[in-house]
Amino acid sequence: MDRRVVVTGVGIVSPLGVGTQESWKECLAGTSGVSPITKFDCEGFAVQIAGEVKDFDPLDYVSRKDLKKMDYHIQYALAAAEFALDGAGLKGEDRPYSADRMGVLIGSGIGGLNMMEVHHRTLLDKGPGKVSPFFIPGLIVNEAAGWVSIKFGFKGPNSATCTACTTGSHAIGDACRIVARGDAEVMVAGGTEGVVCALAVDGFAAMRALSTRNEEPERASRPFDADRNGFILGEGAGVLVLESEETARKRGAPIVAEVVGYGMSGDAYHISSPPPDGDGAVRVMAGTLDNAKVNTDEVDYVNAHGTSTPVGDRIETTAIKDVFRDHVAKLAVSSTKSMTGHLLGAAGGVEAGFCALGLRDQVIPPTINYETPDPECDLDYVPNEARQAEHQYALSNSFGFGGTNAALLFKRY
Repeated sequence: MDRRVVVTGVGIVSPLGVGTQESWKECLAGTSGVSPITKFDCEGFAVQIAGEVKDFDPLDYVSRKDLKKMDYHIQYALAAAEFALDGAGLKGEDRPYSADRMGVLIGSGIGGLNMMEVHHRTLLDKGPGKVSPFFIPGLIVNEAAGWVSIKFGFKGPNSATCTACTTGSHAIGDACRIVARGDAEVMVAGGTEGVVCALAVDGFAAMRALSTRNEEPERASRPFDADRNGFILGEGAGVLVLESEETARKRGAPIVAEVVGYGMSGDAYHISSPPPDGDGAVRVMAGTLDNAKVNTDEVDYVNAHGTSTPVGDRIETTAIKDVFRDHVAKLAVSSTKSMTGHLLGAAGGVEAGFCALGLRDQVIPPTINYETPDPECDLDYVPNEARQAEHQYALSNSFGFGGTNAALLFKRY
């Protein structure tokens, strides 16, 4: 990267809370955000639990007139962006940068599946001509970035990623490069998702990807535990404000952490499963460290992709061992998905936020529900309780369907 890039704001809307401070507090407390589904009647469904965003009032962030034009993923992105910009001191109109030097790059893995479900039902029930004119703009993936740019008046780069569960990390990494090469001074970047709906739940359940531990939702997401049996579908948004370090320092911005590395790789193996040797994960982690010019023994913490699937957690463990080798014994690895569930396209954004906040506060979040060790998953997963720990570097992993991988490396500032 040509210019140093720092995080000056973190915005999180998650099953742990609406707002960065609430989500971070509950994350460190080891709280589970998983609960019975309330967004639709799930009687008869094999899976009846999810990581829903609770107590979210979209009218706190969106006008009533505009609300009907946007699916959940757009609403969550607007709220998260507002939290992030507020933290960065850039929410108001009195900003130190011109509008064309401030941009947005927010993606979604799926987009407006809720609106698709609702309007398809309208078409079937009422016939042609009854579908809302707001249907298409309300579901498109890049409309989250579009609405954020409109609300805050950002006229710089305006783009979106759509790379399944790697979306948020790709958005942040690509936005970092935009700032690093001088195409913008500020980028609002991350991922958003809002697909706790019947179609998504039944679709993922049909793949046997989801946990069916319906009777004890708080204990259902259990990455790396021997009794894990699938991931929990979650929703929310994670957004970072990324700035040139030089200009952020000049304006006295509250710098949370520095982004020092970004890597991408492809598995070229299977549409929904990683290769048994974790080759793509190995290459993306190694590539990110190489991009940052950081040695493996300098990294202290990995926020794992860690979805709570039997195969995925084992392969990620193998990949981490292959990359860090002898240093792995000193490495802390945790999955915050144990608390949030898997937020799909928003996961990388939320987890990047947790990494940056952890470096700022010198604390490592836990993997909750870690009760029965798996002989094939034998790392230090920071079980059940957050850990105060001095650390300089935090690596965030994201892997997605289609064999797409990304990793981000953050440094304490």
